[in-house]
Amino acid sequence: MRIEFLTKNYNPSDKLKDLIDKKVQRLDKFFEDDTKVKVMLKKANDVETLELTIVLDSVVMRAEVAGENMYENIDLALPKLEKQIIKHRDKLVSRSKKVRIKDADISFAPPVEKEDYRGVVRSKTYELTPMTVEDAIEELELVGHSFYVFSNKTTKNVNVLYKRIDGNYGLIETVQ
Repeated sequence: MRIEFLTKNYNPSDKLKDLIDKKVQRLDKFFEDDTKVKVMLKKANDVETLELTIVLDSVVMRAEVAGENMYENIDLALPKLEKQIIKHRDKLVSRSKKVRIKDADISFAPPVEKEDYRGVVRSKTYELTPMTVEDAIEELELVGHSFYVFSNKTTKNVNVLYKRIDGNYGLIETVQ
């Protein structure tokens, strides 16, 4: 695995980087050697935040933990990421696709609650991958968000898939 460290308003010690590297390398059992992991370390208002992001083909797996110190954050973020990896692997295996993820059993820690804040706290850009609505539903479930933006393979337009309160899905289709 290749680990890329990114920082924002935070200066990590070599000891912390080595510890994060050592713990993230445990995920190596799930992936091939060329898999890239981005580790974002940032600090704002005395809250230290650690983000782990893995991009496989068109799948993004991400865990974010905020707390008082990075040493605790890494121990909380890894189980979140492992849960997503295993969920993704199980979906791929059930669909009988060629899997880049190796089989492994792992235990999970309980999820960490986040504070509620209204406003733009992050801006992201990513490349839209053409996929079917069914694939988008699987991706939405995998990332655990309430919506998913994708390029519809059949119409070639940008669509937004969202989870409704009743548990069903809604689809917003753009027209160009």
